[in-house]
Formats: sequence, C-alpha cells, structure tokens
Amino acid sequence: MVRARHIGVAAAALLAVAGASPGVAVARSQPPAISGALSSDAPLPPGWRLAGGGSAPQLVWRSQKPVPMGDARVEFRSGDQLLGVPQPAADGHTFRLSLDGRRTTELQGLQVWSGGRRLDARETAGAASAPRLPAPQPANAVDPGKPGAYRTKTGEYGLKSVRLPGFSKPVEMRAVVVSPVGATGKRPLALFLHGRHYTCYKGRDISGAWPCPAGTKQVPSHRGYLRDQKLLASQGYVTVSISANGINGQDFAAEDGGAQARSSLVRLHLARWAGWAEHPESAPKVVREAPRADLSRVLLVGHSRGGEGVNRAALDSLAAAPAEQDGYHGPVRWTIRGTVLIGPTVFGQNPVPDVPSVTILPGCDGDVSDLQGEVYVDGTRRVGNGTALHSAVYVIGANHNFFNSEWTPGQAAAPAEDDFYDEPQHPDKVCGKRAATRLTADRQHRAGSTYIAAAARLFLAGDDRVRPLLDGSGKRAPSADPARVLSHAVGARRGGGFLPDGGVSVTGGKLCAAVDPSPAKACLGQGAKGSSPHFAQWEVGPEADRHAIALHWTRAGSPARVTVQQPVSLSGAKALALRLFVPPNSKGTQLDVALTDTAGKKAKLGRVTLDGLPGSERTASYWAREIRVPLPAAGLDLGSVKSMELTPRSASGRVWLMDAWGWRPGTPAVRTDALPRVDLGRTTVDEGDSGVRTYRIPARVTGRGGSGQVRVYVVDPVSGKTTNRLVTVRPGGQDIDVSVQVKGNTRYGADVSYDVLVKAVRGAVVGSYRGGITVHEDDPAPRMTVTPVAGKVTEGKSLKWRLSLSEAVDVDMGGLFAVAPATAPELSTKDVPASWLKETSGEKPDPERPLSKVGGLYLWADIPAGRTSVDITLPTLKDRVRESTESVRFRQVDPQTGEPRTDGLELTGAVLNAS
Repeated sequence: MVRARHIGVAAAALLAVAGASPGVAVARSQPPAISGALSSDAPLPPGWRLAGGGSAPQLVWRSQKPVPMGDARVEFRSGDQLLGVPQPAADGHTFRLSLDGRRTTELQGLQVWSGGRRLDARETAGAASAPRLPAPQPANAVDPGKPGAYRTKTGEYGLKSVRLPGFSKPVEMRAVVVSPVGATGKRPLALFLHGRHYTCYKGRDISGAWPCPAGTKQVPSHRGYLRDQKLLASQGYVTVSISANGINGQDFAAEDGGAQARSSLVRLHLARWAGWAEHPESAPKVVREAPRADLSRVLLVGHSRGGEGVNRAALDSLAAAPAEQDGYHGPVRWTIRGTVLIGPTVFGQNPVPDVPSVTILPGCDGDVSDLQGEVYVDGTRRVGNGTALHSAVYVIGANHNFFNSEWTPGQAAAPAEDDFYDEPQHPDKVCGKRAATRLTADRQHRAGSTYIAAAARLFLAGDDRVRPLLDGSGKRAPSADPARVLSHAVGARRGGGFLPDGGVSVTGGKLCAAVDPSPAKACLGQGAKGSSPHFAQWEVGPEADRHAIALHWTRAGSPARVTVQQPVSLSGAKALALRLFVPPNSKGTQLDVALTDTAGKKAKLGRVTLDGLPGSERTASYWAREIRVPLPAAGLDLGSVKSMELTPRSASGRVWLMDAWGWRPGTPAVRTDALPRVDLGRTTVDEGDSGVRTYRIPARVTGRGGSGQVRVYVVDPVSGKTTNRLVTVRPGGQDIDVSVQVKGNTRYGADVSYDVLVKAVRGAVVGSYRGGITVHEDDPAPRMTVTPVAGKVTEGKSLKWRLSLSEAVDVDMGGLFAVAPATAPELSTKDVPASWLKETSGEKPDPERPLSKVGGLYLWADIPAGRTSVDITLPTLKDRVRESTESVRFRQVDPQTGEPRTDGLELTGAVLNAS
C-alpha cells in the first residue's frame, strides 16, 4: 500500500455533490498493522536513502549528475502512484520529500520523474536508424518572419519590488522594452515572460537563491527574447519582457508551481502600462520614448512555466482570482487577444478556452519532455464556445532552452546548457547533438521568432493570411527554414465532430484511455517507442474524460467505425479535418475515409497517407498530424451525419484518432462568454485532543453567467488513489462539497492532508486547481534515546544500539546517523563486510581507509507506529591482523540541513581484537 503526499493516518475521502448526501472522510484512530521496519538488510535502490527522524522522516534521492533548475517538476513516484514533489537542495543533486507518517515499508518501486522523463534510470539507445525529416511544406502567401519597416530601440526599466501572496521575499519589477522608432498612433503590446531557470551566478557557479547573495549577479533571463522583440518591434509592435527571478527562487513551495504568482506579476506590469498610456509623463524614459501602447490589443508570450503563468493571467483578466491568492487587486484595463506558449508546463491542466493560443512544442525538449503543453489545445475542446483558435506548432529538432538566448551556450551571460542530455555511449538518433534532425540554436530561435510573429499578426492585427501556418493547413514560413514546423488546431470554424470524449461507440477499433497507469489499458500500449503529448499524465490516474481511438491491423480492408450518440452537423464545412498519428519513423500508412448519414447513405471522402514524425524512445513524437479530406457537395445529408469509417489500405499498421471536425477557412471573431470560475483553497486545522470535528474543503465558485461542469477528484490519503464525480457548478453556489471528519486524540501522530483536484469539463474555468484540508498534529513528540546493546564487541560480531521512544505513537519515527571521526584508531573499510559497505554507502573497501572518510555512509533506524524501539546493527569482520581496539562514531543528522545536529544523539562503539 502506497501513500500519497502529506499522509499520516489511514482515512477515506468521499465526494458529495449537489443533490447527493454529503460525503465524509473519517480518520481511523489506530494505525494499520505493522509489517516490519526498513533497515540495512532491506536497502532502498541505489541513490535513495531515508533521512531525518523524529517527527520529520524524509525520503532522499541523490542524482549522480546535477539536475538543472528547470521548468518541469521533479516528482517521486512509487510504482504508478505519485508520492509527491520533493524540495531540491542547493547542491543540484539532492531532493528531499517529507514522508509525513507513511510507512517506510511501503516505498516499493521508487522512481524519479520530471516532465515525463525518468531521471533515475539509465539512458537507452535511440532509434535504430537515423530518422528522416519530412519534406518541406509549400510556402505560405505571407511570411511573418520577415522584418518590418521600422527601426527599433531598446531600453530597460526598474520599479519598486512587490510582495506576492505566499512568497516571503519581494519580487522584482524589471523589464526590457523594444519598440518601433517612428511608428504613429497607438501600437499593440506584446509582453514576454520567461520560465523557471537559475536566478544567480558568479563565474561558472549558478544557484536558485533569492535574493541573489552579495558578489553574485542575477541571471538576465528576461533579455533572452530580444531577437523576438526586435522582429515584432520592426513590424510596429511595442514589446516588453519582464523579469521573474524572484518567483523562480521561491516557487518551490507554491502548490501550483507559481502560476498564480506569475499571473499577478504579469498583470502588475500591465497595470503600469495602462497607467502610463493615460499619463505618459509618469512613465520611465524608455516607455515615454516608445509609441503609446494599445492595451486593447495585448499578446502574452510565455516560455515554460511562464507559459502557464500567462495562461493564468489571461484567465485572471477575464474572471478575478480570489483576493487572498492574488497579488493584483486593481481594475482590468487591458484585453488579452491571444497567448503564445513556448514549451509550457500545464500542472493544472486548466487552459483558458475562449482566448486564442499558439503552443510551440519542441520535438527535442529535454526539460518539459512529455510536451504537456498539448493540453492547451486538447483541453479546450467543448469547454468554451469554440470560437477561439487553439493551435499546436511542433518544431522538429528544437530543444527547450534555445528559444531564450540567455539559456543558450555561447550566447548567454550566465552559464547555460543544452537541456536535451545525450549520453555519449547512447547517442540519440533524433535529438543528439550530432543528429541530422537536430536544429542549431540560431535556427531554432529564428523559427520561434517567426511563429511568435505569426500569432501576433493573426491575433492582434487580424491578418487571416497567416492562419494556414497555425491551423494545420500545411503551409510553411520560409523565414523559419530549414526548420520543419508542423501545426494542427481545434476551435475557430471547426464545427460538429467526432470526439472520443463526446460519447461515441467504436467497432473495429478500441476506445482507449489516454491516461491510464496500465499499459494494457492505455492508448499507446506496450511496446511503444516514446510517448505522446496528447497523453501527458496529470496528477491523478486513471483520469476520466480523456480518450482516443486506437486502430491496429495486420491486413488491409477491415474498417473501423466511429458512431456518435447524437447526429453531427457538418453543414457549411468544406472538409473533414482529422487529427491522426502513427508510430514515429513509420512510412506510408494509408486509410480510406467515409461518412454515413442517419438515412444510411454512405459517401467515400478519399484516401489519406500518414508518415510518422522522427522519434526515439526519449521523445514525445506520437503527435497528431491534421489531415483534411473534402466533403461531398451532394449525395450525403451533411446536416445529420451518424458515423465515420476508417478503412486501412496498408498491409499492417497502427493509427490513433484524436478527433475529427468539419473545417471551414477563415478566423471567426472570438466571443468571450462569462463562465463560472472554480478555485480550491487549503485550510490547516489542529487535530485536537478529543471529540470529532467536521471541516469542509474550501471551494469557491465565482464569476457571472449560468452553470458549468467540472470534474472533482478526491485523493484517498492512504492509498493515493482517487475517486471522481462530475459536478455542476454555478456562481456563488456551494456545489463542490467535500467534508473531512477529524477525530482528536492525545497520541502523537503526523500531519494528515486530504487533497482535492478539479478540472473544467464544459462551460466553466478553473483557477486554483488543487486544495484540501491539512490536519496538524498538535500532540508533543515522544523523547528519543539511544542505549548501547553491544557497544563493545570482538571483531566478527556486530555492534548494536537500541533506539527507543518514551511512548508508542501513531506514526513511523526514525533517526538518521552519519559517520563521524572517532577516537583513533578508527574502524576501517576492511573491518566491515564489503557487501554491507556497498549496500550502505555505495563504496568499495579498497583503498583501505577509516569509515569516517567514506562518503555517504549512514545508519538509518525506523521505529514503526505502535512500537517503542528498534535495534541498529553494524557488522564487523574477523581478520588475522593483531591490532589495538578500534572505535566508530555516528552522529544524528538534521533532516533539513543534512548536517549533524549539535544536540543530537550519538552512536559510539569499540571493536576488540579477537586474537
């Protein structure tokens, strides 16, 4: 049994919704039966250890190579269950997760993941042969990557730092401005927000500290988009790129990864620009010298966690965030016309449905490796009114960092690196530094600039001629050459459709769960080489409302039929647009497409051919291409289509269908509806000494308009598994009703957290997606002592100490002891079994040295709940060498610092010569 994060006592959480009886989570007063304790004879996998002791046991993982400070979260998992998000140490190698009372005996199948990539596993070889790039697409009629007619001017401003909720240190208000020279009238504004990166540097030394220590400099991440800014400014836009180091240095403690804080920072800058537009004399010099910004036409560009931040800023500009969570409380004097999200995170999986977006997906992203930003497209389907275009742009061979020149080696002021890590012994055939499919930093950044400019031209200038670059029409911008850039989209003029989540039946194929821990049930299944951005995992699994249709055949001619519950209208559409993907590196998959109306009339639309993207086991290349087939002018009732057939014409193959829609050219005017907004909160309460108290998990529904639907997930605090329910919410309603019963006692335990998550399904938006009740253990911890059981032994026998508690408690307690110098002569590496030394520290006996010189040598003891003591042993070897009595010493380690405690317990022992 595996416990999710913040777990201390067994409990069960039940979901209650409007119209149903309230659900209550009840904590058991007694812990489950004890199955044993973890000790040196049951070691954790290499790189893992248990640390801490007392009331704060921790699970610690240390990487052999540094883990860069990036945008994806590092996650500890036990099998398929999320244990939690550990805190990083300053050394860049060590990560610590509070166990909060979980049984150490239950930590099975430990894994470390980040952005869909496993960090604690050996790299594997890439594709067997070098994949080929797809042929260049036809050039679009308009190329947004060409510089405009204006010269540009660059400058910076710095304002007083601001305080943001949940952050102890002020956050900077700094920005670099690039504007057109000689442009008249008000000009649209493009605001850039960088992602999570190192904050400080000195020479080659880098850190994530905030504020930066004396003698170090701030990493100027906000200057990394100057090329993009200058291109836009030359075309007549005013641009500003803001600094967010103060958030990057503190967001490790934010439950949402800092999304709300980044939104607040963006809107604080926009508020200043709105004020400067009305009162230019109050503006900094660089702003006064720029054309006046048109705040009714704003484009937000966010990179990585900055992408999630600007998505939240767009939401908060439409529907106010809870005041206690938000750092901006003024009026909204701007209009967000669109967003560009570059390799973004989407921890909340809560895209804004009615604000147009372009999501750039780097095919060789080594940070947000699962390309979870695809959710900004897929996750909007049928949530809003569908008038906004949501585009995904897949850049073959691009990594995460090189879209920002300050994260690019050879261009950055601070140390920088290629985020796609390539093991020399296992070079990746697609994304390795020498792979033919990999882009250089210059080519990648040029492609990024071009597609940012395409979004600005479509969303701010309303130029529909650039739409074919973004909506799956199969056109290219020559300015981005030689990069291969592909796109697909949902929303805009797409109407009527075959959506696997919309209630369909499938024959001849498989309606599969996009996110399911079981490979047999999941869409890709066993044997997949790589992963799919469409199936990026959320914090819960299996997850409802995310499906695809999988086809697998070994002979041609057997059709798969997708039938909708309610007839689909394709009236007025020019073509049927299908988003399909096939295995990476595959060639020539062919399918015939046909439709049947409710009267039984069938029309064959044509044959499509699909090739896989270049991919390896380390890439997320199962990504859908948009394929269009013309609709017939007659012979079929397009207003009442009942089913679609896909008939394989290849001898064998696999294909996955994400959706199919009726497509028409053009970009419609975006309609922004008033939707109910859901925000969860977190409340911490004391356990109490007696009685039972009931607490309701904070859930707020605000906004205007009618009702909407969300899916609420309740995490069982014992198993980590979830239950879910579809809930109808209304502004001001108490529709999300999850209650927790807390039984007080006077026996020491651990904090218990009851976690709830929420996701929009239809006609609603979500801000703070995670919340719950944390029950604080308010009873004093027992006293811990050490008694020698065998503190002086002859060689060949084991030293033994007993770690004891003054009373039994309801939580595992333990102590971590680090080897320390002892009275000479010391016990050496040849005085203990080599196997024990290897399992305990990872070291070998040779060369012989005192145990205090062995790095990473720790003794850990765990006292299971309900017991009061456990023995710690250290085995020794008998040899034929006559020697004097040898000693050994271990000191108790502070779980927070990893350093020995000045007031801690000690284990001391002596080993006598046997001869």
